[in-house]
Amino acid sequence: MTGLRYVYAVCRPFGAPLQTALKGVAGDPPRLLGHHGLIAVVSHVPEGDFAEEPLRRHLEDLDWLTETARAHQQVIDALTAVTTPLPLRLATVFRDDSGVRVMMEEREADFLRTLDRLEGRVEWGVKVYVEREAAAAPEPAKPASGRDYLRQRRMQSRAHEDSWQRAERFAGRLHATLSAHADGARLHAPQNSALSQAPGQNVLNAAYLVPRAKSEEFVELVDATKGEEPGMRVELTGPWAAYSFVESAGDASSAPAGAEIGEGGS
Repeated sequence: MTGLRYVYAVCRPFGAPLQTALKGVAGDPPRLLGHHGLIAVVSHVPEGDFAEEPLRRHLEDLDWLTETARAHQQVIDALTAVTTPLPLRLATVFRDDSGVRVMMEEREADFLRTLDRLEGRVEWGVKVYVEREAAAAPEPAKPASGRDYLRQRRMQSRAHEDSWQRAERFAGRLHATLSAHADGARLHAPQNSALSQAPGQNVLNAAYLVPRAKSEEFVELVDATKGEEPGMRVELTGPWAAYSFVESAGDASSAPAGAEIGEGGS
């Protein structure tokens, strides 16, 4: 099959086979491309969609982007089940196999260093939300005077501040506890509830790098905190490839989406 080369991840050689029915971006099954002690997981994609100009247009199409990201993630998830992948940025594309090998040659030292650091580890995500009922103050009685109105406003403000201080203390304690049981932790910016459509207000959005062998213990630790603090909701996701622990400079995540594609790769 002809086409450009879409690269999902770099990893070390592994013995377990990928799912036989696994499809990648644009429906093409992923394959393994070896170079020295590294493997790039690639598939063919049509130049009409993934060359520089059409790709730039597609990245502004939410439906196309969602479908592509879902296919990309399916391949990463399948890899995470059998090895420790170093995921590349969405829509990392090269002209041909030679371009992929050149990229691996140039970044070999960085890839190997990062894979050594991530070996045998997965990422777990933990979010804490303040339920809307907990954040909302009780509906006050109709004020009898201007003084009553001001008093009620002060009480509402105080109740709101108390709720948020309690949430921040709980989130801080949880993050400290989970960090102590992980090999690494990253705090991300709280999610905007209007964009995520998750109920409640996000006060903790964190990722933890956990050895596979200790994942069950980590999950039990998170589960034990659910219901511990009234009005707080704890959500756990994973295990994922360690996206949050791939440094931004000099490694796989620095490959720009939609970069110019040349004979030697993008």
